[in-house]
Amino acid sequence: MTLYAVPAVATSPMKTRPVSLAELLEQVRYDGAFPTREHAEAVVRPVLVALGQQLVGDERVELAGSLPAEAAGLFATQVPALAPLEPAEFIQTLAGEFDGSLATTRWNAEAVLGAVARLAGRELTTRILHQLPPGYTELFGRTCAYGSTGQRPEAGGANDRPPVVHRHAWQ
Repeated sequence: MTLYAVPAVATSPMKTRPVSLAELLEQVRYDGAFPTREHAEAVVRPVLVALGQQLVGDERVELAGSLPAEAAGLFATQVPALAPLEPAEFIQTLAGEFDGSLATTRWNAEAVLGAVARLAGRELTTRILHQLPPGYTELFGRTCAYGSTGQRPEAGGANDRPPVVHRHAWQ
Protein backbone atom coordinates (compact mmCIF):
# COMPACT_ATOMS: atom_id res chain seq x y z
CA MET A 1 0.00 0.00 0.00
CA THR A 2 1.40 3.40 -0.97
CA LEU A 3 1.15 5.69 2.02
CA TYR A 4 1.33 9.07 0.29
CA ALA A 5 -1.22 8.73 -2.53
CA VAL A 6 -3.92 10.38 -0.43
CA PRO A 7 -2.81 12.89 2.23
CA ALA A 8 -3.80 12.23 5.81
CA VAL A 9 -6.88 14.17 6.87
CA ALA A 10 -4.97 15.78 9.72
CA THR A 11 -1.63 15.26 11.40
CA SER A 12 -1.84 17.66 14.30
CA PRO A 13 -4.38 18.61 16.94
CA MET A 14 -3.82 22.24 15.87
CA LYS A 15 -5.87 22.13 12.66
CA THR A 16 -6.08 25.21 10.47
CA ARG A 17 -9.51 24.27 9.17
CA PRO A 18 -12.20 21.76 10.08
CA VAL A 19 -12.06 18.41 8.34
CA SER A 20 -15.14 17.56 6.33
CA LEU A 21 -16.99 14.28 6.47
CA ALA A 22 -16.07 13.73 2.81
CA GLU A 23 -12.35 14.04 3.69
CA LEU A 24 -12.70 11.60 6.59
CA LEU A 25 -14.55 9.12 4.39
CA GLU A 26 -11.93 9.45 1.66
CA GLN A 27 -9.15 8.77 4.16
CA VAL A 28 -10.97 5.71 5.51
CA ARG A 29 -11.68 4.55 1.95
CA TYR A 30 -7.98 4.81 1.17
CA ASP A 31 -6.75 3.24 4.44
CA GLY A 32 -9.20 0.34 4.17
CA ALA A 33 -8.77 -0.09 0.40
CA PHE A 34 -12.55 0.15 0.05
CA PRO A 35 -13.89 0.47 -3.51
CA THR A 36 -16.25 3.39 -2.86
CA ARG A 37 -16.88 6.22 -0.44
CA GLU A 38 -20.28 4.63 0.29
CA HIS A 39 -18.50 1.48 1.47
CA ALA A 40 -16.26 3.61 3.70
CA GLU A 41 -19.32 5.35 5.16
CA ALA A 42 -20.94 1.96 5.89
CA VAL A 43 -17.79 1.08 7.86
CA VAL A 44 -17.37 4.44 9.63
CA ARG A 45 -20.83 4.60 11.15
CA PRO A 46 -20.80 1.41 13.28
CA VAL A 47 -17.19 1.96 14.38
CA LEU A 48 -17.95 5.50 15.58
CA VAL A 49 -21.07 4.26 17.37
CA ALA A 50 -19.05 1.52 19.10
CA LEU A 51 -16.24 3.95 19.98
CA GLY A 52 -18.77 6.41 21.38
CA GLN A 53 -19.86 3.69 23.80
CA GLN A 54 -16.27 3.21 25.03
CA LEU A 55 -15.04 6.69 25.96
CA VAL A 56 -15.93 9.12 28.75
CA GLY A 57 -14.77 12.45 30.13
CA ASP A 58 -12.53 15.06 28.54
CA GLU A 59 -11.17 12.64 25.95
CA ARG A 60 -14.70 11.97 24.69
CA VAL A 61 -15.44 15.70 24.43
CA GLU A 62 -12.12 16.52 22.76
CA LEU A 63 -12.43 13.67 20.29
CA ALA A 64 -15.93 14.79 19.32
CA GLY A 65 -14.46 18.26 18.70
CA SER A 66 -11.83 16.74 16.39
CA LEU A 67 -14.35 14.93 14.21
CA PRO A 68 -16.41 16.39 11.36
CA ALA A 69 -19.77 17.63 12.65
CA GLU A 70 -21.78 14.70 11.23
CA ALA A 71 -19.37 12.13 12.65
CA ALA A 72 -19.16 13.96 15.99
CA GLY A 73 -22.95 13.86 16.30
CA LEU A 74 -23.03 10.12 15.70
CA PHE A 75 -20.16 9.52 18.15
CA ALA A 76 -21.35 11.86 20.91
CA THR A 77 -24.97 10.66 21.02
CA GLN A 78 -23.89 7.21 22.21
CA VAL A 79 -24.29 6.40 25.89
CA PRO A 80 -20.96 5.24 27.32
CA ALA A 81 -20.86 1.76 28.82
CA LEU A 82 -20.05 1.33 32.49
CA ALA A 83 -16.68 -0.11 31.43
CA PRO A 84 -15.05 -0.25 28.01
CA LEU A 85 -14.99 -3.54 26.15
CA GLU A 86 -11.79 -5.52 25.76
CA PRO A 87 -10.47 -5.20 22.18
CA ALA A 88 -11.61 -8.72 21.23
CA GLU A 89 -15.12 -7.95 22.54
CA PHE A 90 -15.11 -4.64 20.66
CA ILE A 91 -14.31 -6.47 17.40
CA GLN A 92 -16.81 -9.24 18.15
CA THR A 93 -19.55 -6.66 18.73
CA LEU A 94 -18.71 -4.90 15.46
CA ALA A 95 -18.66 -8.22 13.56
CA GLY A 96 -22.43 -8.41 13.97
CA GLU A 97 -22.74 -5.03 12.26
CA PHE A 98 -20.55 -6.00 9.31
CA ASP A 99 -21.78 -9.57 8.74
CA GLY A 100 -18.18 -10.55 8.11
CA SER A 101 -15.30 -12.42 9.60
CA LEU A 102 -13.41 -11.16 12.63
CA ALA A 103 -10.40 -10.44 10.39
CA THR A 104 -12.52 -8.27 8.07
CA THR A 105 -14.09 -6.53 11.04
CA ARG A 106 -10.66 -5.80 12.51
CA TRP A 107 -9.52 -4.43 9.14
CA ASN A 108 -12.57 -2.15 9.02
CA ALA A 109 -12.05 -0.94 12.60
CA GLU A 110 -8.35 -0.25 11.98
CA ALA A 111 -9.15 1.81 8.88
CA VAL A 112 -11.59 3.99 10.83
CA LEU A 113 -9.69 4.23 14.11
CA GLY A 114 -6.41 5.01 12.34
CA ALA A 115 -8.06 7.96 10.57
CA VAL A 116 -9.69 9.04 13.85
CA ALA A 117 -6.29 8.90 15.58
CA ARG A 118 -4.76 11.19 12.96
CA LEU A 119 -7.63 13.64 13.40
CA ALA A 120 -7.27 13.56 17.17
CA GLY A 121 -3.51 14.00 17.15
CA ARG A 122 -0.83 12.15 19.05
CA GLU A 123 -1.46 13.56 22.54
CA LEU A 124 -5.24 13.01 22.57
CA THR A 125 -4.89 9.55 21.03
CA THR A 126 -2.41 8.61 23.76
CA ARG A 127 -4.90 9.77 26.43
CA ILE A 128 -7.70 7.81 24.73
CA LEU A 129 -5.54 4.68 24.69
CA HIS A 130 -4.88 5.09 28.42
CA GLN A 131 -8.63 5.10 29.01
CA LEU A 132 -9.16 1.87 27.06
CA PRO A 133 -8.05 -1.63 28.07
CA PRO A 134 -4.66 -2.81 26.75
CA GLY A 135 -4.78 -4.06 23.18
CA TYR A 136 -6.45 -1.11 21.44
CA THR A 137 -3.14 0.40 20.33
CA GLU A 138 -2.92 -1.52 17.06
CA LEU A 139 -6.55 -0.74 16.25
CA PHE A 140 -5.56 2.95 16.39
CA GLY A 141 -2.54 2.38 14.13
CA ARG A 142 0.10 2.22 16.86
CA THR A 143 2.11 -0.56 18.36
CA CYS A 144 1.99 0.80 21.93
CA ALA A 145 0.39 3.60 23.93
CA TYR A 146 3.00 6.26 24.77
CA GLY A 147 3.91 9.38 22.79
CA SER A 148 7.00 9.96 20.69
CA THR A 149 9.18 10.73 23.71
CA GLY A 150 8.86 7.16 24.91
CA GLN A 151 8.74 8.41 28.49
CA ARG A 152 6.23 6.90 30.86
CA PRO A 153 4.14 9.54 32.62
CA GLU A 154 4.27 7.63 35.91
CA ALA A 155 6.86 4.87 36.13
CA GLY A 156 5.43 1.95 38.04
CA GLY A 157 1.88 3.30 37.75
CA ALA A 158 -1.27 1.51 36.67
CA ASN A 159 -0.74 2.65 33.07
CA ASP A 160 2.82 1.29 32.83
CA ARG A 161 3.27 0.37 29.16
CA PRO A 162 6.19 0.41 26.70
CA PRO A 163 6.93 3.48 24.53
CA VAL A 164 5.04 4.19 21.31
CA VAL A 165 6.50 2.94 18.07
CA HIS A 166 4.56 4.46 15.18
CA ARG A 167 4.03 2.27 12.14
CA HIS A 168 3.61 5.19 9.72
CA ALA A 169 5.91 8.17 9.32
CA TRP A 170 2.98 10.50 8.61
CA GLN A 171 1.20 9.99 11.94
